[in-house]
Amino acid sequence: MKNYPVVLISTVVAPLSLLAVVTFVSKGSLFGTAIEGGLIMNFFSSGIALSSDLSHLKNDFKLQDMVVSSPTSSRLYMSGMALAEIVYSIPSLVILFVLLAVYVRPSLTQTAVIFVVLLLMFTMAGALGFMLSTISTDVVQSFAFTRLLSLLFTTLPPVYYPITYIPKKFQYFAYLSPTTYAAEITHQATGYLVIPNSLLLADWIILVGVSVIILVIAIKNTRWREI
Repeated sequence: MKNYPVVLISTVVAPLSLLAVVTFVSKGSLFGTAIEGGLIMNFFSSGIALSSDLSHLKNDFKLQDMVVSSPTSSRLYMSGMALAEIVYSIPSLVILFVLLAVYVRPSLTQTAVIFVVLLLMFTMAGALGFMLSTISTDVVQSFAFTRLLSLLFTTLPPVYYPITYIPKKFQYFAYLSPTTYAAEITHQATGYLVIPNSLLLADWIILVGVSVIILVIAIKNTRWREI
């Protein structure tokens, strides 16, 4: 961030630009949901960014080869790099969390719900990013994966606005993305969306289930050592 400030600007602008667009189009009525959407996008994008960053370190600097030959485990390496992605996103996260506290004013319970959802999003995306980085042969390929997955999971689904704004016949497609369930939970928790308790429970089950499945698939399919 110090050497290349333009990258920092890009990180901050990405979630805030969509927040601004949704807010302007809705004339301010969706500002609260847009803030929550920005947080979901930020945590998912931070996790999936592991794909390009780790691919760069693996293929260009051969860092993974050195880590493999050391006592460091793949889990410790992934955890450390994931923490670095969160640190990298701190500027935009600070802005979004301040906006959340000032505008949405979540209670302790609501804050806990949002925190758990964001943690699940980051874990899911981080597992995907790490798996893709170990099978990618070029950083350009990883950048393509990162952009594609960020678009499919955070831009197209109803993350910045309630799903009720999507026509009924298209809502089925929105539910193909796990971020839809994450957004639905946070929107319901903060009062921007009213859904039955049965549907809310289903959202939690699906979100947790998908996160666990992706994590297990990532662990089983990650190529940590080259054969």
